[in-house]
Amino acid sequence: MSRQITSLLAIAAVCVTLAPAPAFAQAPKKEPVDCEQVKCIALTFDDGPGQYAGTLLDTLKKYDAKATFFLEGQYVKSRPAYVKRMAAEGHELGNHSYSHPDFTKSEAGTIKSEIQKTQDAVKKASGVEPKLLRPPYGLADLQVSDIAAQYGMPMILWTAGSQDWSTKNVEAIKKKTLEVAQPNGIILMHDWVKQTVDAMPAIIKTLENKGYHLVTVSDVVKQQDLQPGDIFPVPAGWEK
Repeated sequence: MSRQITSLLAIAAVCVTLAPAPAFAQAPKKEPVDCEQVKCIALTFDDGPGQYAGTLLDTLKKYDAKATFFLEGQYVKSRPAYVKRMAAEGHELGNHSYSHPDFTKSEAGTIKSEIQKTQDAVKKASGVEPKLLRPPYGLADLQVSDIAAQYGMPMILWTAGSQDWSTKNVEAIKKKTLEVAQPNGIILMHDWVKQTVDAMPAIIKTLENKGYHLVTVSDVVKQQDLQPGDIFPVPAGWEK
């Protein structure tokens, strides 16, 4: 064998040794949860990202739980790093307006501006465009429904609330959340309430011990076949 060929083989061997591990060596992604087969619940957090969102994300990551964040554009703009992390860690991002006006008392142009500005802010911060709308205060009418449809978004309310914004008490928040928990429930919470974030480890542990999988809203409503402009759960007296 010539000296040149021997040298080339030696170089090739070194290159193989130094080559990085292939991508398939990484941990595989988890299979999606089928909420028709197992108990699911969706914890949703409005009005954020709040100042305690980082601690909340740490807790969700520790317990391998997913959540849905209905974000206000004004806080997305001021705390974009939290939004980027939410998306990166597999949480769902929803649109909750830019500055939280009552859509049922707003002109069409105002509603569209509030939605679009938040879509743009979330996309800029995370690379993700929200697919769900939660109107401020959970209030909507046919005009809001029509505008949501124009954006290709169903509207998501909740099956029950934690009343965290009112009580601001750790034990009361835990008790109420566990009391209203039900399969395929959508629970309203707020990540700007410190007591909610403090209560989350105990809430998550208890729910998981009861057999619940903590998933996103889209996981829970998948079987509903929601169309743009639809609202779920349907409020009493709502007319399509």
